[in-house]
Amino acid sequence: MLGRGGSKKDSMGNTPLAWAAENGHEGVVRVLLARDDIDPDRPGDEGETPLLLAACNGHEGVVKILLERYDINPNILDGYGETPLLLAAGNGHEGVVKLLLGRDDIDPDEAGEDGQTPISQAARNGHEGVVKMLLGRDDIDPNALGEEDQTPLLQAARNGHEGVVEMLLGCDNIDPDRPGEDGQTPLLQAARNGHEGVVKMLLGRDDINPNKPDKDGQTPLLLAACNGHGEVVKLLLEHHSVNPNIPDFDGHTPLWWAAQYGHAEVMALLQRPISASRRMV
Repeated sequence: MLGRGGSKKDSMGNTPLAWAAENGHEGVVRVLLARDDIDPDRPGDEGETPLLLAACNGHEGVVKILLERYDINPNILDGYGETPLLLAAGNGHEGVVKLLLGRDDIDPDEAGEDGQTPISQAARNGHEGVVKMLLGRDDIDPNALGEEDQTPLLQAARNGHEGVVEMLLGCDNIDPDRPGEDGQTPLLQAARNGHEGVVKMLLGRDDINPNKPDKDGQTPLLLAACNGHGEVVKLLLEHHSVNPNIPDFDGHTPLWWAAQYGHAEVMALLQRPISASRRMV
């Protein structure tokens, strides 16, 4: 039987409710919440509330129980500047995200201390279901700048999440060419990392500059050549606007970089004559 002090913290700064919520013990959570001396929003030493712990770990039942309380604030930041929604979105817990978005007082676009928003986190980690849910709202900015001024599209493109990229490109107000603080665009990030499917999708847009360089003067083609991504190099060279001879700020061309790292296949591609079909465009 529990004694007094239902909200008392242990040596690690966690309350009994926090432990129960973190581990998904719905029955224990209900028993504790029935007590008059329980603070359901009391944070641990690192700022984590019971709701945040349950949301982070995908415990839908516990999240639902907690959200039925009027004295729960679903937007509280923990010590790392993260909200329950941000953590649930980043971990792909669709059921928890749906529950949180059902609250009238939720801020679906609130950023953490590093600038990451729920949609940024979900896009970066390739959680298509969560991204779709968030994009279904009118109060979500699909171009929100996250860590290092990177948009959700840029983060998804960098990691090769084709499904997420396709969804984001379907937004009417998406900026598909928005660079991060280093000047690297979604296309450049995808090309550098060899994500052929994403590169193909981006090159299909009319509002993409395929020669747009980063802060070091490196183009998508240059970085694809440097890293030996032959199929991406092919896709770029087939685009009518791509200039294969643009050097970086040190004067090194895509061909120079391919030679430097011994990418013979890429060198051969770069030295081919421009095809007749491309010249006619």
